[in-house]
Amino acid sequence: MKLLKNRNPAVPGFKAVGLSCGIKANNIKDLALIVSDVPATVAGVFSKNRIVSPTVTWSRRALSSSGGSCRAIIVNSGNANAVVGAKGMEDCDAITKKIAEELSIPQKEVLIAATGVIGVPLPSHKILKAAPQLVLKLGRTVKNWIDASEAIMTTDLISKTDKVSYNFKGHRIAIGGICKGSGMIHPNMATMLGFLWTNAVIDSKTLKMALIEATDRSFNRITVDGDNSTNDCVIALANGEAKNLTIKANTSGYREFVKALTTISKNLASKIILDGEGATKFVTVRVQGGKTRKQAYLIANSVATSSLVKTALFGEDPNWGRIYCAVGNAGAPFDPDKVDILLNKNLLLKNGNPANLPSQKLVKAMRQHEINITIDLHGGKEWEEVLTCDLSYDYVKINAEYTT
Repeated sequence: MKLLKNRNPAVPGFKAVGLSCGIKANNIKDLALIVSDVPATVAGVFSKNRIVSPTVTWSRRALSSSGGSCRAIIVNSGNANAVVGAKGMEDCDAITKKIAEELSIPQKEVLIAATGVIGVPLPSHKILKAAPQLVLKLGRTVKNWIDASEAIMTTDLISKTDKVSYNFKGHRIAIGGICKGSGMIHPNMATMLGFLWTNAVIDSKTLKMALIEATDRSFNRITVDGDNSTNDCVIALANGEAKNLTIKANTSGYREFVKALTTISKNLASKIILDGEGATKFVTVRVQGGKTRKQAYLIANSVATSSLVKTALFGEDPNWGRIYCAVGNAGAPFDPDKVDILLNKNLLLKNGNPANLPSQKLVKAMRQHEINITIDLHGGKEWEEVLTCDLSYDYVKINAEYTT
């Protein structure tokens, strides 16, 4: 899969900014702000790690207390503000209060996110000092959005932005978004941050339903290394600037919206895998013919997270037995005598028996940048896909030296 083009994520009624406040060295951008011109409905999904950053706790509480309304999201990179004691929540309070004052909006309408090193106190004074300049530089230009997307990066090699749009009963619905993520990526959220915004008219409860559906088929179906983070979240804002009829659950308009939201979420999620730390392969593991989605997911996830499969892909080693072993390790029942496995359309296993594919042909297939592993259980009609990458020497090097 070629790197998806970064599209300008600008949507009417939203503005952004990104700059350096000094958390990172060498004047590298580390602070971003996204603002809606008017109160926007909001929904969020967060890390399932039991240890979370105060930024996650703060934003969860703000979502509950704001009545489903939000005006701004402040994000810093370079420091996770996690596992730092009481100071973590104190910093969240001080930062959101300062941003609210600068924007002349209620504090409860400011959400906060962070990403970076765990266990190091956040130099919040740097963020507070930069707040006036941050608000002053808010804008709607392409540069503003690029700056914001770059300011949330950590080990990412590239910024990640996208936009989709469609017509809904005479109104143009647009959805823009940015995200960050490269390592510590695994389903159920990961060390990734995702922010989406739309001009659609939709209430917060329905937006939450749509976000969960979209996330389930995108951000929660990617894995780089099997590690969940303390800070991850995906937050969606809808400001109603499109003036469309309100999108309601269980309608054709809702399905259209979910389809568009899923499309942009999958595009952004794919960019995370393409930017996986040290990755050389983009891998799609598809399990089809399942009795249930859960069965298909468990098997796809087992293959996608297998260190032996991932290292074989990096080494371009035609050891397909590792794939079948991971299928059996998934903890999901299936009939081994019905399983087919293909790699880039090359049949490896047929009805649980080797297809005797010439090794030279498989080696050639494994040299490709994009690898598609298809596992057919021949037991039903359900399917699932998990996106992953290989595990390389560089992944170990990057994470062995992360704080040094």
